[in-house]
Amino acid sequence: MKKLFTLLLSLGVLMPALAQNEQWTNLFDGKTFKGFKQLNGQAKYEAKNGVMIGTTVANTPNSFMATEKEYGDFILEVDLKVDNSMNSGIQIRSLSTPEYMNGRVHGYQVEIDPSDRAWSGGLYDEARRGWLYPVEENSAAKKAFKKGEWNHYRIEAIGTTIRTWVNNIPVTYLVDDMTAKGFIAFQVHAIGKDQKEGTQVMWKNIKIQTGSQMRPRPLDKTTPVENYTLNTLSPQEEAQGYKLLFNGKDLNGWRSAFKTTAPPSVWTVESDGTLHVNSKGGKESGNGGDILTNDQFGAFELVFDFKLTEGANSGVKYFVDESYNSGMSAIGLEFQVLDDDKHPDAKLGTEGNRTLSSLYDLIPSDKDKRSVKKIGEWNRGRVIVYPNNVVQHWLNGIKVIEYVRGSNIYKVLVAHSKYNKWPGFGMKAKGPILLQEHGDSVFYKNIKIREIK
Repeated sequence: MKKLFTLLLSLGVLMPALAQNEQWTNLFDGKTFKGFKQLNGQAKYEAKNGVMIGTTVANTPNSFMATEKEYGDFILEVDLKVDNSMNSGIQIRSLSTPEYMNGRVHGYQVEIDPSDRAWSGGLYDEARRGWLYPVEENSAAKKAFKKGEWNHYRIEAIGTTIRTWVNNIPVTYLVDDMTAKGFIAFQVHAIGKDQKEGTQVMWKNIKIQTGSQMRPRPLDKTTPVENYTLNTLSPQEEAQGYKLLFNGKDLNGWRSAFKTTAPPSVWTVESDGTLHVNSKGGKESGNGGDILTNDQFGAFELVFDFKLTEGANSGVKYFVDESYNSGMSAIGLEFQVLDDDKHPDAKLGTEGNRTLSSLYDLIPSDKDKRSVKKIGEWNRGRVIVYPNNVVQHWLNGIKVIEYVRGSNIYKVLVAHSKYNKWPGFGMKAKGPILLQEHGDSVFYKNIKIREIK
């Protein structure tokens, strides 16, 4: 019997039967808005023939048809269709309280995006932190949404993990602990003065699983992870081979640059689990110097969160070569960490190649200012080095640089930079990861890496 079951399952014969055995509860009865309430804007909502229809109205803010009941852990499935000129979303674990922006709806939003940007299924933090998971890192997912057609969404919110699928293609894997429970709501986005009112977004077959009903999907091990919980690894990240470079408790695994001794005292692990390079007057490597990992890396994906103070300068370097005697900071390829507005180094170099997230003194980052967090807020950096020497810099989920290490263009850039006196600059097969001490107060957390085979 077991062999027969396995054979039938492999052939897909049992899948419809298994799906039918899942227990679902209808969230929307298809006829009325019983159990719902409209919040914030005055967009028009109708229930017709089993479909929830939202219609845009001029001169009103974002509108939300929200459940009266709050949900913590759940699995939600819904079919939706949207006018190609619109933007919409599904709020989950969201809140509306008088003390927060006079009742403005805020919380996680699963994006409905028919534009060419193609971020459908991505996760946005409405009226709070902004984008948590743009879909740029998941190129396959950007092709999942079908314009002008009905699309099927699946959302799993279980514990600190939120996963989404569009037409059964996995889109996001978010780990975050800011809000554990809240309402579910269906958004009609506000329209601008140049947009016509009367465009529509529609939802149907809205159903939910909670408690013992839930049947979450297994890990796929491929969907990129955005993990905002402090210094942790999710099961998906562990399956992908990530390891923490900073444990939030001490600097085990790190050393001083040009030495084998422990990191200098200017680097402190704070009680909140963050790593702090303290302010000592803004002099490069003048207060103990940089810190490096004991381990070395070739092809890898490095993730790190950083928080700048006003006017601060630091950097994250890779393929560091300590045989170069610079007299100050150790030499390597650098993801620039800088306050572009207040630090003078942003105005030096060539065409902005010393600004935030740039490949320092070589390639300026192509970033939208809207994707840069304010001073005092956390930004997320990512450096990916592929085995074929393609290198990428990412800032807050957006790719800002791509180059080929060792290419002719790379060699020309190095020849016209401050690095031209270092033979073979940036071309080591492996090197440590470095955090730069530049005499300014900067914080780091969630530093993790995986090796790419």
